[in-house]
Amino acid sequence: MMILISIALILMILLGAPLFAVIAASVMLNFALDGMDLTVVIIEIYRLAEMPVLLAIPLFTFAGYLLAESKAPHRLVRISNVFFGWMPGGLAAVALVICAMFTAFTGASGVTIVALGGMLYPALKEAGYSERYSLGLVTTSGSIGLLFAPSLPLILYGVVAQQLNIGHPVSISDLFLAGILPGLLIVVLLSIYGLWQRSGVQVAREPFSAREAFAAVREAAWELPLPFIVLGGIYSGYFAVSEAAAVTAIYVFIVEVLIHREITFTNLPKIMRESMVLVGAILIVLSMSLASTNYLLDAEIPTKLFNFIRSHVDNAFTFLLLLNLFLLALGMMLDIFSAIVIMVPLILPIAVGYGIHPVHLGIIFLANMEIAYLMPPMGMNLFIAMYRFDRPMLEIFRSVLPFVAILLLSVLIITYWPTLSLALIKG
Repeated sequence: MMILISIALILMILLGAPLFAVIAASVMLNFALDGMDLTVVIIEIYRLAEMPVLLAIPLFTFAGYLLAESKAPHRLVRISNVFFGWMPGGLAAVALVICAMFTAFTGASGVTIVALGGMLYPALKEAGYSERYSLGLVTTSGSIGLLFAPSLPLILYGVVAQQLNIGHPVSISDLFLAGILPGLLIVVLLSIYGLWQRSGVQVAREPFSAREAFAAVREAAWELPLPFIVLGGIYSGYFAVSEAAAVTAIYVFIVEVLIHREITFTNLPKIMRESMVLVGAILIVLSMSLASTNYLLDAEIPTKLFNFIRSHVDNAFTFLLLLNLFLLALGMMLDIFSAIVIMVPLILPIAVGYGIHPVHLGIIFLANMEIAYLMPPMGMNLFIAMYRFDRPMLEIFRSVLPFVAILLLSVLIITYWPTLSLALIKG
């Protein structure tokens, strides 16, 4: 019977059935075979809807899409170029920082490539960087913001981890803090590579101008407080994460629609629809996956997996190495949101059994997923860059290979130096 069910589910996938439908079918079949009432699936959806932190996902996503549709990217590039463009390799650092910030707010690296790639790619080439380096940098930069607040994958990992009740608290605010130093490590290492690329090549630098700096700050004066509103509000205790998301959405709406007037009221429904399509896809998969998680816990699947792995892997060092290899392979086949909701319920209890902090595991998970955005066959950034810059896939892939090597080094440092992820967390 189980073999027939597995074949049926595989056929659903091959025929193009939505992921949530495959998960839902699997969950309901397993519950039915165990003689359990299928209303448990509906209860899970209702329980998901009651979670206050879940409000943060649509609100942060909407705010990010508003920023993407406005001229905020132009203003942020200008102000970053003023303050960093005079440095050796400054424009490369500007591209990395801006793309990281933008991905953190939009939650979608593809949006970053589309919104900022058209500005940064020609600017890098004009400054003297090689075409391959410029192409690789812009393609890679789209994913490096996943570790910075208020990254949607960070929030989603926290939501899933909280449902497992593994004995370790996993708060969204802790995940926001935990991502700061590993994220900065990645930016610094990539910036050093940009500085090395500059050696031996005549790369133009923007001289610092106090007048231009003042003009750029004045132009971006409304966007600059945004990170301080989000992080300052959460860690000062004024806002919960969901409240910070609401304040962010209202603030961005006022700035981009009412003050700058770069988004008209006639365009708002389109932006709302596009942002909520992403949110809806995430939430429906999440609700089905939480029901699946309950079944896995009831059937003690994580415990059985842990005992099996423990019998073959006797130390955390080896487990982490195998985990990284597994996550890289997983990211080549699944998008990041599906990977989180499907695999975290299985991986997290096993990792905790090896003494790995769940917050640290979350950073390891997302750091690997950053690389997966750049790896075939599911490397979404490769396809987006291919269409955005009208280049062959092979050329895009060759351009990102040095960046992938640096990201792999970063993942190893993040994996085996847990203090980097946990240093800012209290207790």
